[in-house]
Amino acid sequence: MDALVERITRTVAMRTSRRGILGMLGRVLLGAAVLPLLPVDRISARANAAAADAGEGDPLSCDYWRYCGFDGSLCGCCGGSTTECPPGTMMSPTSWVGTCKHPLDGKEYIIGYRDCCGKDNCGRCFCQNNKGDMPLYRTQLDNGVTWCFGTSSYVVNCTTAVKLGLKS
Repeated sequence: MDALVERITRTVAMRTSRRGILGMLGRVLLGAAVLPLLPVDRISARANAAAADAGEGDPLSCDYWRYCGFDGSLCGCCGGSTTECPPGTMMSPTSWVGTCKHPLDGKEYIIGYRDCCGKDNCGRCFCQNNKGDMPLYRTQLDNGVTWCFGTSSYVVNCTTAVKLGLKS
């Protein structure tokens, strides 16, 4: 065994230099240091898994209970979550609302649908559910309006569905 290790060590020593070994070691250490900085969607994956585990359904499906009045791309498919915008976008301060029935407790909840603005449309997981959609004269209930009022851009990337409270 000693002879084998010695032969391998001598072969490596003859074919490489100290600078080469140090350079390779530096690249490996730099790569290991940069690895945690890579963009990984940890938050929305955790939130989506928690919602699915709670029996509420899949937040990445158009049939999810909060999406009864939804119109747009799901932020969960675009780098955000059901309630958070993707990086590089900003949530509109205005929203339209819908009233959706929770599948577990049977109660009606008011859901605020807010567009995330500032980037081109994500184009993934597009859903169009029109329960309770009203004509333009009831703007707060119209899901066909671009809701990026009050932001620096009128370009809609995706839409969130925030539970605001119980319907009284």
